[in-house]
Amino acid sequence: MPRPKTRYLYQQILNDLERKMVFLAGARQVGKTTLSLSLPGARKGYLNWDVAEDRERILRRELPPGGFLILDELHKYRGWRDWLKGIYDAQVLGTRRRILVTGSARLDYYRYSGDSLQGRYHMLRLHPLSVAELGIEHRSDLEQLLILGGFPEPFFSGSETEARRWSREYRNLLIREEISSLERVQDLGNLELLAIRLPELVGSPLSINALREDLQVTHKTVSKWVEILERLYAVFRLPPFGHPLLRAVKKTTKHYHFDWSIVNDRAARFENMIASHLLKWVHYQQDVEGRDLELRYFRDTDGREVDFVVTEHRRPILLVEAKLSSTKVDRSLRYLHERFPEARAWQLALESERDFETPQGLRVAPVNKLLSQLI
Repeated sequence: MPRPKTRYLYQQILNDLERKMVFLAGARQVGKTTLSLSLPGARKGYLNWDVAEDRERILRRELPPGGFLILDELHKYRGWRDWLKGIYDAQVLGTRRRILVTGSARLDYYRYSGDSLQGRYHMLRLHPLSVAELGIEHRSDLEQLLILGGFPEPFFSGSETEARRWSREYRNLLIREEISSLERVQDLGNLELLAIRLPELVGSPLSINALREDLQVTHKTVSKWVEILERLYAVFRLPPFGHPLLRAVKKTTKHYHFDWSIVNDRAARFENMIASHLLKWVHYQQDVEGRDLELRYFRDTDGREVDFVVTEHRRPILLVEAKLSSTKVDRSLRYLHERFPEARAWQLALESERDFETPQGLRVAPVNKLLSQLI
């Protein structure tokens, strides 16, 4: 499969840099550095906190000359926000340079110096490759994306073996280097056991108590570890969708992985891939269009469940159910759509080519029919 000429945020970064700084966040090895260096004039202004020589230049404020400054992994410097504020504000009366800050963690979490940069930047989140970004039309290419995941290196390797090796090395890198450089975690061994256990639980309500018993640690510790993995774009959690019309559960979350290739169960991996595609679209709509969207799931006290609910201003606008092959309309999806008929409702199948719409407007279709409309 050919590589995209540019990633989907390329033009938006250029547009936003004309007005403010840009913070580009996303999982490690998702393509942030490659995207940054592909921008016009970017290579001469690149500094990486993880490189000792660059780190010294940053601390001494010996910045590359020119109109472009890219600061990679700067959030690992505890005083990064005050440092960056000083750089940005000092240039207001002079020649303004374009500043792009990239990081493999949720940059909005690492506010050691308070919100000193408020109003000075736009936040954009880069996600793995997707059906729409790759222009996937054929079933074989979709199957490759499902098996290899959406991270550029394993996907373009075209090898399931290389993808497995990459995922194992990626987990070790995340825990032994990324987490140790940003968080205070002493029991990295049990944290790694948690990272190994979580893919087996994808698609089910996430029980912190069950994990606590498995790992023989406290509830607080497991909660903290899951939050850390979320901050570093290893996993993401979906809260339940509640509404006065529904007897919905209110607290239990579900979780998914940015690298869905590590989920062994085929049905759960398929559900995870759809979750990642929907989150990518929701984040794009939030970051670029300013829309008030959220990605949730539905489950009620009677056991009815719909995999995904996208809301806008807390009202459902999109309902999605994932099935490997069934074309019989899911009863829970029908139930929820009857209560929110204004929302688009899709039942997506991986192994079926049937495509039809019910009289109530509920669409049953191959998965690429919806995913190709996203981002």
